[in-house]
This record gives sequence, structure tokens and C-alpha cells, in this order.
Amino acid sequence: MRRASVWIFLASLCAPSFALYLGENYREDLRIQPLRDGRVSTTFSFVTVLESAVPRNPKALGQLDESQHYALFPLTLGQILREYAITELHLTLNAGRWNYDNWGHPHEAGVGTGAELWAWMGASEVTTVDERWSGLRNALSGLFCASLGSLDSRRTLSPTVAFPLSGSTPTFAPHELRHASLPSENVCTENLTPFLKLLPCKSYAGLASLLNPQKVFDADWHGMGIHVIWKEDTGVELKLTLQAVFNPVRTSAGKRRDWNLQLLFDRSIERSCPVASSSSITVILPEHKDYQIIPEYPAHVDGLAIYDLSSSSNFTIPSNIAMSWPSEHSFQYPLPPLIPVTPLSVKRTIHGTTQTRGVLSVSVTNNSPQEISAGYLEMMPALLTLWMHTLKVEINSQIRSDLLSGLKYHPPSPQSNDRLSPSMLQAVLTIPPKTTLKISMEVNKAFLKYTEHPPDAMRGWDLPGAVFFPLPQSSHNTSSNDDWERIYTPTLLVDLPTPDFSMPYNVIILSCTLVTLIFGSIFNLLTRKWVVVEIQE
Repeated sequence: MRRASVWIFLASLCAPSFALYLGENYREDLRIQPLRDGRVSTTFSFVTVLESAVPRNPKALGQLDESQHYALFPLTLGQILREYAITELHLTLNAGRWNYDNWGHPHEAGVGTGAELWAWMGASEVTTVDERWSGLRNALSGLFCASLGSLDSRRTLSPTVAFPLSGSTPTFAPHELRHASLPSENVCTENLTPFLKLLPCKSYAGLASLLNPQKVFDADWHGMGIHVIWKEDTGVELKLTLQAVFNPVRTSAGKRRDWNLQLLFDRSIERSCPVASSSSITVILPEHKDYQIIPEYPAHVDGLAIYDLSSSSNFTIPSNIAMSWPSEHSFQYPLPPLIPVTPLSVKRTIHGTTQTRGVLSVSVTNNSPQEISAGYLEMMPALLTLWMHTLKVEINSQIRSDLLSGLKYHPPSPQSNDRLSPSMLQAVLTIPPKTTLKISMEVNKAFLKYTEHPPDAMRGWDLPGAVFFPLPQSSHNTSSNDDWERIYTPTLLVDLPTPDFSMPYNVIILSCTLVTLIFGSIFNLLTRKWVVVEIQE
């Protein structure tokens, strides 16, 4: 604690020089939103901008790079971006299932379960994109203590339509996309620790001081993201996000939905981050006015309560921000049926009676009064083979093939390392208003070698979720694409044909038993001597 205080004091003395050094800028924000099911959604956002910076030209990778001196931008991540000439990078690590129907769209769209990594890189003759992709995965794996090295060719694809460039496109080389996901990746404290080390104030001051691992990882849903975007008019922007959905009703003795910072994180903000140009907490106020918020918000803009925590602000840092509902004795959950918050509701299942074949079913419901055109993306590992001739699109048990267009399917292809690449299915779905559209197709399950099964083979294999994304307005001007974002379906657990791994154990036990009986009998016959013993009376 003493070392932390000294560090904060030195940083406060150097704060003016930090703000001007190489045009670096740092800001942080926390958004808190009460949800209708009693939960509370929190989103931390830490943004560091390198003004006037440009990505490294991949054609100059064989040459010595210029020295990089950062004051606020994390050096460890900056070296990785320069080493592999990354133009845009997105990494998310999530645990749990995001409930779109009750929670709406998240503030950050990347909420797919497990690990998801995708990057845009410029093509180069010096080093191929695949070689740099492999180095990037291994470098990020060591930096964030995650199993990103497993995102090899068996899980890598290039879905450029679903994951376009978020920023500007450099003109020095044509760019290519690499995307991979690992749904079985778990998120824990060893991922949060290096995440906090990328912040200028670490977890000693500012909003990051609220991040208590014991509370964050006890949430109903939690995830972190690292996003690097280049904007021509701004520079290189690094955005670190952490989202968590807490359930105060579950932890409250009176089953109330009242919350405060101390209750959610078991910590409070003692001091602001001295190098932050802006630091604020934004509370999204509920529509019903029966709540009470403390302290009174100094700024109220369009249903938002904004608290400015920056060191330049005259507003004192509140010891705690609390919201309560005095008229409620206990929280009453809304009774079904509930109207979904998002325009689209998606359900995805795989079913079948055998371990060799099955049926993949996707149900998409348009909750809006307007027709919606949505992109549909399936990235399936070679564990499953999709039979495209069995693809059906139905509405009320009637075949509607006219609602599916732009169908593209890339089957698994063999790689140089005797592995199969994943398959990719892309299509455009047109969903009429207030209608449920169902897609189904038959699948074949792969028969793996016994050496390819994981240690917990009986548990099954995790399949990545499907992705539904809005289409550009230029291609479908008649649809309503402005009020929804990318949607991830939950992951699936598939049961593949699995050998009886207990059979070798049974054979060993039976063989050892037989050898023991035979050896013991022969040994007794060879070593024992039968004699007559006379018993004297």
C-alpha cells in the first residue's frame, strides 16, 4: 500500500508531461444499468489514444523498426502490435451466457462464450499473414495467460462480411482477416491480473480500483475485451473493456434489487487516476420513477446520471453511489410472457438419437413490426459435417426457400499438418415482421482417433455459437438494421462417437489376475513339498 501511494504521488507530479508526451490521451468510464430482471449491468471502459500514430507497414518487417516510447500506452502490447504489423485487433474472454431477451444488447458486442480473437493484417511478401497470425496468438497467449495458442488452423477462418474493419483502412497493402474462437476457454483471475497491468494507474487509483476479482468472477456473467483500432483522423486507439452482470437479489437477505458500489464490488474509489483526461460514472436511469439515487447527480442528460471523477473536476469523489427502491419490500420478478428487448431472438440446438448423425436447428424470431434482413454465419470445426442438400427454411411448417439468399459454404479442407480446417456457412436471411423462421440441416459427427480425444472425452465437445449480424444498408435498404447489433448464440455441447476408454483398464486388471493365479499355482507346485506329519498322542 505504501509503494502504491508513492507511485500515485509521483504520477500526479508528472501528470502534465504525461498528457503532452507524444500526444497520448487516456480516459475511463463506467456505465451502470439496472435491468428489468433485478440484475445490474456494469461496463468499464479504459481508452488510450496514440494521436497521429499509424500501424506498421508489413512490407517493412524485414527492416529495423523505429523505437517506441510510450508513457500511457502499454509497452508490452505495443511491441506485439509493431512486431506483427497489426492494423486492427479484437480479443474477448467471456464466461457465461448473455441473455439478449432480458438484458438487451451489450455495450460491447463481443459477448461470445469463451475466447474470441480476430485481427486485420496487411499482406506482405516478407512474412505471410498466417505466420504473423501464429506469432500473434502465441504472444497474446503469454501476455494474458490464456490458451490462445490452441487457435490454430483447425479453428481459423476469414469471415470478412461478419467482422469488417471498425476503423480506417491503410493504403500501404491489401488487408486480410483471421478469426478464431475457443468456446471452452475459462476466464479467471490469472487473466484479469495482466489486464489491469495494461492500465496507466493499474488498480491503485481510478475506476480500476473497483475491480475486485472475488466479486467480478462471482457475477452471473463477466467478460473482458481488448480492442485496438486505427482511425486516420485520430490515431491508434486501445480500448480495454470489462463487463459484468451482477445479481443483487441473489446476494441480498431481503431479496431486494437495491445496489451500491460497495455492495457490487466490495470496494470504493479512494482517489482518481491523475493521468486520466476524463473519468466518469454514468448510471442509466430506469424508465419508472419509483427509484432513489444517492448522491444526487450533478448532470442529468437524456435519462443518464453522470458523475465526473476526474482530478480537474470540482465535484468530490463520492464514497459510494447507491440506487434503491424504497416502495419495494422485495423484488418481484416479471411474470412471463415477457416481450424481448432486442428485435431478434435466436435459439440454436442440435439433437439426434445416435452418436453419428444429428440435426442442427436454428430458430430466429423477428420481434419488430418491420422486416429484417440479417446475416447468418456458422463456423463449425471439422467435428461436424453439414449436409447442405438437407437445408430447410420454414415458417409455420411451410418451406420458404425465398427467404434465404447469398448462400456460401466452404467445406473443411485438408491442411499441410494432416488436419482439417473448419467449415463456414454464410447466408442472408429475410425475416418477416412478428414471425419465427426456422432453419434445419442434417449433420454427420466425426469418428476421431482415440489419441485425438480430450481427457474428459465423455463430457463432449464445445461448438462455437452462430453469429447473426446486421447487413450494410447499401445492400438491403428496405430492412431495419439500425436498432440491433451482432448477436452470438450460446455454445453447443456435442456428443461424438467415443471409444470405451475403460476397456484397457479392464484388460489390464483381468490379465494381471490371470497371471497371478497361474503363477501362484505353478509356484506352489514347484516349491511346496508334501510330507506326512505324525502326531504323537
